[in-house]
Amino acid sequence: MKKHVLLFLLLMFIANGLSAKTEMDSIFQVLFQVMSTGKQYTLEKEQRINDIKKMLEISDLTDGQRYSIYNRLFQEYNSFKVDSAVYYLELNLKLAEKLQNIEYIYTTKLNMSFSYWIRGYFLESVQALDDLDRIQFDHLPKALLANYYESYKRIYRYYAGDDKKNHYYTVGNLYRDSLLQLVPRNSRDYAILSAEKLRDENRTEESKQLIIKLLADSPEENHDRAISENVLAGIYKEEGNIDEQIKHYALSAICDIRNAVKENASMMSLAFLLYEKGNIDKAYNCIKYSMDDAIFCNARFRTFEISKVFPIIDFTYQQKAAKQKAELKKYLIIVSLLSLFLIAAMVYVYRQMKRIARIRKELYRTNVKLNELNTDLQESNIKLHELNGKLQAVNHKLTEINRVKEAYLGKFIDLCSHYIEKLDNYRRGLNKIASSGKMEELFRSLKSTQFIEDELSGFYTNFDETFLRIYPTFISDFNALFSEEEKQVPKPSELLNTELRIYALIRLGINDSAKIATFLRYSITTVYTYRSKLKNKSLHPDNFEDCIMKIGAF
Repeated sequence: MKKHVLLFLLLMFIANGLSAKTEMDSIFQVLFQVMSTGKQYTLEKEQRINDIKKMLEISDLTDGQRYSIYNRLFQEYNSFKVDSAVYYLELNLKLAEKLQNIEYIYTTKLNMSFSYWIRGYFLESVQALDDLDRIQFDHLPKALLANYYESYKRIYRYYAGDDKKNHYYTVGNLYRDSLLQLVPRNSRDYAILSAEKLRDENRTEESKQLIIKLLADSPEENHDRAISENVLAGIYKEEGNIDEQIKHYALSAICDIRNAVKENASMMSLAFLLYEKGNIDKAYNCIKYSMDDAIFCNARFRTFEISKVFPIIDFTYQQKAAKQKAELKKYLIIVSLLSLFLIAAMVYVYRQMKRIARIRKELYRTNVKLNELNTDLQESNIKLHELNGKLQAVNHKLTEINRVKEAYLGKFIDLCSHYIEKLDNYRRGLNKIASSGKMEELFRSLKSTQFIEDELSGFYTNFDETFLRIYPTFISDFNALFSEEEKQVPKPSELLNTELRIYALIRLGINDSAKIATFLRYSITTVYTYRSKLKNKSLHPDNFEDCIMKIGAF
């Protein structure tokens, strides 16, 4: 019993492993497919940006409308081309100051802090926030307070790194806790912040379930989903589950590529994990793609982070390529030697083929002679086959005739014996009447046809029974030669009617109408009329009686 349980558990473990491997292979297949078509997503993004830029060509735009368009352009360029994002923020700051709109100024300053952060200008990012502190912080709109806390949380958490005992880490957590008090409890941001807090408190299972539910409730593949997948991968990092980290970093990277997000952390993290697992080719492709995106975006912060990992992976990749190149050189030498051997073998084979060609010519001449003999033999076999076919046909015919003869001979002997006994009884009866002197009764008996009629009726019944025993399907086969309304159906008291009995005699080989008339005690004209009428009504009037002769034949 224990062995069966262990075997079952082993099979389940293997099945789960294969399923996980298949899922991971599918994810990487999608990842590298979207990486290969990444330029298409970039072109679509640039087309959307150009469509927005065309709105600036509208005449008589107010400063407020222009501010909204610049803000949309900032949103599109954010995490795509950070220089362009900063450019439109600077234009917006001028408009906000011109309009003396405090909310516009605060919003722009906060956005500038985030863009400076992406560019790697950390001092400038902090300076932008300090500017907000000096500009009547108490009047900062509540709607912008969450972004303010988020900006400070991001800066302090960056300086803290992974050291949870660091002062910056504590301050960053305080800003996060303040942020949790502001964002709606049913919002995505609240779920992300709560999961982060639970993870920092080593409550990874609760944190993980929160993000999994968030992903299930928002299946759309946008940048928010990419962030959620990245957070989930970070939770698995706390648990030390590398495979799940790889899976969710890959899913996050897929979402970012499809949304043309060039500033992303998932691809770099994925590359480093693949490198640690020894998958150098995939790691190199991912880190190179991540570096290209960071350079395109001009995200110096991300470029700096990637530059710490890229040389390590690149060096290993180049070493592997050099090793493969050396192996390729070795294999090239082996292939060259094999080629020389192949040339020598081809020369030898060519000589052998010439020798074989001579032998084939001799064999061809021999085969021609054999073919001539075979042709003669085949002709003889064909003749024998035809003769054999004719003999078989004759044998079948003779077999059928013998079968009919045997059946009728037995019946004939039986009838003869029966009629001799009946005639003797009839003679004795007449003799008895004559002996008693009853002359009138004797004359009446002699003149009566009842005896003959009774005997004919019995004779026909005997004939019908014997014939149908020899040809049991005669009636159905006979009716198959007629349409539905012309089929012959005997009365319930008889086996064969007159028409069927005529053609029963024909099937037995009695084709003469005079003999048939004598047998059935009809005139020749009557028999001829029956034959003509049935022949004309049949479905095969031209060869009707030939069809009759085939009924029941072998």
